[in-house]
Amino acid sequence: MLDRHSALAHAAYHDLLRSLQDDAVSEIRGTPTKVLRNGRSYWYDSYRIGSDVKKRYIGEDSAELRARLDRHEALKAQQDTRRRNRTRLVRLLRAEGFLGLDAATGSLLAALAKSGVFRLGGTIVGTHAFRLYEGELGLRFGTDMAAQTDDIDVASFSRLSLALEDIAAPPLEQVFRDFSFAPQPSLQAGRSWRWKQTRGDTLVEFLTPAFGEDESLRPLPALGVDAQGLHHLNYLIADPIRAAITYRSGVLVQIPQPERFAIHKLIVAERRTAADALKAEKDRRQAAFLIAALAEDRPDELHGAYADALERGPKWRARIAASLDRMPQTKARIDAVLGS
Repeated sequence: MLDRHSALAHAAYHDLLRSLQDDAVSEIRGTPTKVLRNGRSYWYDSYRIGSDVKKRYIGEDSAELRARLDRHEALKAQQDTRRRNRTRLVRLLRAEGFLGLDAATGSLLAALAKSGVFRLGGTIVGTHAFRLYEGELGLRFGTDMAAQTDDIDVASFSRLSLALEDIAAPPLEQVFRDFSFAPQPSLQAGRSWRWKQTRGDTLVEFLTPAFGEDESLRPLPALGVDAQGLHHLNYLIADPIRAAITYRSGVLVQIPQPERFAIHKLIVAERRTAADALKAEKDRRQAAFLIAALAEDRPDELHGAYADALERGPKWRARIAASLDRMPQTKARIDAVLGS
């Protein structure tokens, strides 16, 4: 049986998330401008510095974003009130038993958010994303070791990073230097996609979808870093959602849809080598946990994500089937959703 947070806690989380999204547009300095690129519409904050016109990326066009842009002046005037209210909401959520972050990880993610990583298309993947489904789905994780990690994985589409024509500020190299991180060597000389903390165990990795057979490094121009190409990642980070980290007055980030995350974990578990058997088991535990919740609360979304993955080819189907053969209860839940 699923262990859930109270209705009060679930509502408080979504109030926190809504307030953080309001703050994201209250920082507009000039005039919101819509730009069409490659068939998609994006909003920018256009403002002057001297004789130069600057454009700061706000987000992809949506009815929700347009509604916020229409009242950005009012939202700006309410910034201090919202920040105080968010601090209260974070205290409430922590009292309700929400998973917390240690100060070092929380401050690093806050710095990455401030530099624009998540605004510019970065999506947290891996276990830190899994932890954040606690608020999205209203589930109580407790001390489940499947939700513990020292690593932070950030994924983004290389083509989106190029199309946005905006960059992280301050540069990520400076952010990492301030937090005592050093770039780790890779097989391609002079290029790094991993940053290791010199005074701790935290590792930050940047990832991007790979197409075809090549899983080489690719640049993420908006973030000013290189990223490791990985297959199946395009499925995971398509149409990500916003999430709130319960640190200080809240941090706004981006994570995959939970149903895509769950199905992707089934695939990843079967791609692991024998040396990574413990990681594969963790993948399956996270997938099982989410599928149990989604089969009950969001069966249509789970059905759609599962069908989408199966349609992507025989290798996808074989890996998903192999994982589910090890997980009879999870397979039964998916079969029930498909038959409903």
